[in-house]
Amino acid sequence: MFGTFLIGRCARGAGAATLFCAALLVADAAHAARHGASHARRAASHAATPALDAQAIDNAQFSAPSGKGRARAPSAATIIKQEILLDRADFSPGEIDGKAGSNDKKALAAFQQANGLKPTGRLDAQTWDRLTATSSEPALMEYEIQPADVKGPFNKTIPQSFEKKAELKTLNYTSPRELLAQKFHVAPALLTRLNPKASFETAGTKIVVPNVARKPSHDRVAEVVVDKSALTVRALDANGKLISFYPASVGSEARPSPSGTWHVRSVVENPTYHYSPKLKFKGVKTQKPFDIAAGPMNPVGTTWIGLGDDYGIHGTPNPQSIGRTQSHGCVHLTNWDAQALAKMVHRGTKVEFIN
Repeated sequence: MFGTFLIGRCARGAGAATLFCAALLVADAAHAARHGASHARRAASHAATPALDAQAIDNAQFSAPSGKGRARAPSAATIIKQEILLDRADFSPGEIDGKAGSNDKKALAAFQQANGLKPTGRLDAQTWDRLTATSSEPALMEYEIQPADVKGPFNKTIPQSFEKKAELKTLNYTSPRELLAQKFHVAPALLTRLNPKASFETAGTKIVVPNVARKPSHDRVAEVVVDKSALTVRALDANGKLISFYPASVGSEARPSPSGTWHVRSVVENPTYHYSPKLKFKGVKTQKPFDIAAGPMNPVGTTWIGLGDDYGIHGTPNPQSIGRTQSHGCVHLTNWDAQALAKMVHRGTKVEFIN
């Protein structure tokens, strides 16, 4: 799509009566019985669900099948721990949400391949052992909400329309919870589930968050490979060794991402988005160019890696959409992944589009 084009330009800065009553009573009684049975089943189900807290996640393990039995699906705690460990090892699963999805599978397959294992994308005992050996740090950590996390300013809402976005002076987060979720690479719903009684609006509140602090990479990326079919981005060193892996969204058939070899021309943090009428985006009526203010919720997120001809690799205000939606031609990463990649590339870094 032209998302990529868009981004290139965007980053300019740079819802009988008696019988009848009797029938109703019978029906109501039957409904009540069914409802009661259903409620009992749900209650029993919830009672059987292990608590999702820091200890449960830190202690989570992979249960290998016994004999020829089929392996059970990993628990939510195991999936969360897996996602956090992958993130810390620079094999990004995208947004940490505790759900085994396509981005998790891609990251796991990349990790397996990099570690000499069969890249199935499925968790097994050998992969779990190798993954847990990458770090001895707890999967979750306690974090005290800082004044800067709640100070704002915050936008009450972010409109869908590009023209309405252009009327805003800032495109900031809509709440401290949203800010904290992106800060720790976690889905807002999971952040709330981990902290059901916490107020994210109050500085000094202690909450539990994914421990995703990555070690600063001193590796210099020699080549970035964008796989348009797999919806992935790989950063390689001069010897072709995988440094980092990210799930991505790329262009559609109508507005495809480019092909062939490109090179990084610019890296812009906190970019302004510039819309040109020649892009002809659906829903945009104006025939005049306009700007959308910088901020984490603007169309290109917090980071723009320009490739020329209005193409680029950039962040997004919707991390949950990565790998699940198409762009206008650009390559979309989560804001935190785009920031990480931007720190390792430089002007002239090769970017290869394949498939």
